Parts: sequence; C-alpha cells; structure tokens
Amino acid sequence: MLNHYKRPLALALDWDGTVTEVDTLHMAIERFGNLEVFGAMGGELGRRLTLDEVIAAEIATINAPLKEVAAFLVEHVRVRAGFRELVDEHDPLIVSAGFHELIAPILDREGIGARVVANHVSAGSDGWRATFPDGPLCDVCGERCKRGAVAGLGSFAYVGDGFSDRCVSLAATRRFARRGLAGWLDEQGVEYELFDDLHEVARGLRLEESAGGGRGG
Repeated sequence: MLNHYKRPLALALDWDGTVTEVDTLHMAIERFGNLEVFGAMGGELGRRLTLDEVIAAEIATINAPLKEVAAFLVEHVRVRAGFRELVDEHDPLIVSAGFHELIAPILDREGIGARVVANHVSAGSDGWRATFPDGPLCDVCGERCKRGAVAGLGSFAYVGDGFSDRCVSLAATRRFARRGLAGWLDEQGVEYELFDDLHEVARGLRLEESAGGGRGG
C-alpha cells in the first residue's frame, strides 16, 4: 500500500536511453569514434575503471568537430514518447552522465526547456576531452555518482535505464526503470515500476497524486 504525504515527489530523469530511445553517446561513438574501444571499456566498467574514466576514454576516440556531431544527433536522435508531457507536468531535473553540448541541441530541436546536470566536453582534432563536475565521492558506491546532483531535491522519484542510474535509484522514494537498471534492481530485490515510454511515467505519477494528494516529504 502506498504511503501518502503532503507534496508531490520531485522528479529526476536520466537522459541517454531514458529520454532518448537510443544512447546518444553510443550513436556518436559508432559514427565518429572507435567502437572497439567502446566495447573494451564496457567490460572494465565497475571493475578496473570508474564510469567517468570509461566515458573519458570512449569520447576521446572522437576527433570530429563538435558542430558536426551535434548536427548528426539532432538529425537522428529520437526522444521517447511522453517527454514533453513529463516536463510540462513535473519540471524534472535531468541528470546525465553525458554532455551538455550534446543534450542542449536535442532540447532546442524539441523546443523544450529543462534543467540539466551533465558533464562537459571540448572537441579537438586529437580527440575529445571530457570534464566532470567537482564533487565528493559517493559514500555508497565510491564514485562521483548522480546522488550529488539530486541532493537538493528532497524526496524524489527517479527514472532511468542503465549503469549510471544504479546508485541514485536506491536513494529515490519511487523508481521507474527499464532495461539494464530494471534487471539490476531485480537482482537487488528493490521495487520499481517498469516503463516503456514516458507517458507511462507521467500517468503513474498523476494517478498517485490524484489518489492521495501526492508523495513527498
């Protein structure tokens, strides 16, 4: 049975594979970088290398101009159905392990204004260089994870799909998950709600708020 509180939950939303139908970093590396490095780095994730180290190594294989890569993504990236509705109703904070410079053009194309916490990248002909926000390492996972980005939200719902969403999802009051995150939460025995599109997330939040005046604290 759901517990009801006075205020609706804040909402935090992953970008790649959650807002977008396909991981945009994968798309960029497949088109402009080195997929062999991408595959090799994936095998080291959470073992020998941190997520930041993996992303930095993968993105360094791209040497195309930033405008060219951004234009390619604007042409080919599709956002998941229900994204605009979710932003209009809940003003979510997008927390991404990707890059502002690749997220902003997609938001501009969609005509959607949203709050975003993400990394930054500078493009060079000798490879792109990723820069990550300063901040303490997480006491739970030992990395600079997304928990830092949501620290000011209070009680929140989280929507995600992958590795970078694992630790932060455990801090959420309510979770919507798909693909890799859903499988990992199953392994941990942690409750979540499966989603395919973001209409389902919006409906789930709306129904709960109408039933009990919202959740939060």
